[in-house]
Amino acid sequence: MLRVIELEKSYGKRKILDKVSFQLSRGEVVGLVGENGAGKSTLLNTLATITRATKGTIQLGEFVYGKKTEDIRKMVGFVPQEISLWEEFTVEQNMLFFEKLSWKRRTKDECRQLCLDMQLEQWKEPLKSLSGGMKRKLNMAVSLLHDPMLILLDEPTVGIDLKSKNEIGKYLVKLAREQGKMILYTSHDMNEITTFCDRVYAIGKDPFYIDLLSTSGVNVEKL
Repeated sequence: MLRVIELEKSYGKRKILDKVSFQLSRGEVVGLVGENGAGKSTLLNTLATITRATKGTIQLGEFVYGKKTEDIRKMVGFVPQEISLWEEFTVEQNMLFFEKLSWKRRTKDECRQLCLDMQLEQWKEPLKSLSGGMKRKLNMAVSLLHDPMLILLDEPTVGIDLKSKNEIGKYLVKLAREQGKMILYTSHDMNEITTFCDRVYAIGKDPFYIDLLSTSGVNVEKL
């Protein structure tokens, strides 16, 4: 389980996160919505140990953030909005390159199967020749190489076609249901959120997302 208790993050005098508290359980897909600048990316970066909280407590399983950071990072997979891959490399070369940097060793067959599981079949093609949807899938596959328990995704389907969005959403649900992963991801696509998420957290002062999602029957809670 992930527990976040009264988390605060400030940059100088500017407070981005103010006493944010929530929790995730294994097997859940949870959406995170809010206006631009509300703190969604800051929250994900903090959970991914890229930045440190100003105040508050985060506990993932038996580990408390601020202690044994290496052990925590082995349990977290972070998929950034930016596609951080080698354009000149093939899908295979990208996977094998990042496997060498992973916490967990994977065979070539395991790397390829991870791609096939999310319907990315272009193993020998260079990244620059792929569609945006395929690049997004590879970006996700690289982040899952070490088999993380907590998966954090920052706009993982932005700018891609509806078919790829649907395939990625279904794959996330499958990871949660079949492997007990905890998944937290941001999106501005409310259809995507209502289709694939078990529940939703809304962050920020604007009540727009709470009002919008409440009418759709989704369980939404303000952070």
